[in-house]
Amino acid sequence: MAYKSILTIVTDAAAAARQVDAAVAIARREDAHLDVLCIGIDRTQTGYYYAGATAIISQETFEQARTEVAGAEAAIRERLGPEDIRWAVDTSVAQVGALNGPVAMLARFADLVVLQKPYGSNGSQAAETILESALFEGRAPVLVLPEAGTDAAFGKRVVLAWNQSDEALVTVRAALPLLKAAAHVDITIIDPPTHGPERSDPGGMLSQLLVRHGVKAEVSVLARTLPRVSEVLSRHARDINADLIVMGAYGHSRFREAILGGATRDMLEMAEVPVFMAH
Repeated sequence: MAYKSILTIVTDAAAAARQVDAAVAIARREDAHLDVLCIGIDRTQTGYYYAGATAIISQETFEQARTEVAGAEAAIRERLGPEDIRWAVDTSVAQVGALNGPVAMLARFADLVVLQKPYGSNGSQAAETILESALFEGRAPVLVLPEAGTDAAFGKRVVLAWNQSDEALVTVRAALPLLKAAAHVDITIIDPPTHGPERSDPGGMLSQLLVRHGVKAEVSVLARTLPRVSEVLSRHARDINADLIVMGAYGHSRFREAILGGATRDMLEMAEVPVFMAH
């Protein structure tokens, strides 16, 4: 498998400049086609406005979203014009609650989705919804970039978080092109269960699978010496000078306060290097 269709999603061309730069660099590195979806956010809140004004204000916010997305499209076309890669730009207008439709449709047919971290100075509800839609409804692997961005050189030293879960195994398979290209892959296991199926050789079967693919892998078994698993992973990534973290994404019910929960959300909030995840 190779990444030949790469998707990135933009709601604000200026705020997404590093994200687009990274997507271009990755598309060139993978000899892939880059698709950019520009989305205008219609911020209408149905039922919020006083009676008689709803239709007028809804039309105004929709027109504003169309104007914003037209500006974003023009900026992206100007940015990609000089590039020597294959690319295409599409547009859509949607309310935050309906972003899953256009995002999931394109993500389903992408090998890799490149997005910026949805938390921090550039974070927003829309950015979080886009990430969730690509992961859980588009079923696409997503590369989440830190606030500082990244370039095509990432992925030389990889921390691969392994906990024997289905999500982790799906992520390993989706990340194989990156793992095979890495100089070093550290299969990181935190507090393996003493009575689990891998109790006698934690990570051994995964290491064997990866080595047969030509991956330069070794196993690290760590104790959970910090309150959160994400903190242990982040510290280990710094200790071995990793420039990519690969981990499964875990989704909870949409009726809960957040879809991204536990180690997944924690890792994205504190990520200092790109995080590759799938579900």
